[in-house]
Amino acid sequence: MLPRAVRIYAAVEPCNLRKSFEGLSNEVRSVLGRDPLSGHLFIFVNRRATQTKILMWTRGGFAILHKRLERGRFQFPAKVVSGRGGVEIDVHELSALLEGLVESQTAASARWSPPLPAPTDA
Repeated sequence: MLPRAVRIYAAVEPCNLRKSFEGLSNEVRSVLGRDPLSGHLFIFVNRRATQTKILMWTRGGFAILHKRLERGRFQFPAKVVSGRGGVEIDVHELSALLEGLVESQTAASARWSPPLPAPTDA
């Protein structure tokens, strides 16, 4: 479970996953137009959609989660279409992506969630 304040951004176009911390953080800035130090999750998939890397900033530095499928391909939600730099997905879509679930095969009921607190200016 992720805190509600954490957003999940997926790069729509394939990425060279040989990149490490600096390369992926540059992708976050240039492709997704986001700040890699924000604490949000940033997902990248290779061209064949058999591997994914998730970049995140924690209190002390960057962390990368790398997953490779032995069989099959990662399936993005239908709202992730090419031609856009990136798209925000929710935690359920991330879970389905990492577990290899196909959106058309899953059905979930709508759930209520409280609104996010308004940001405060310090």
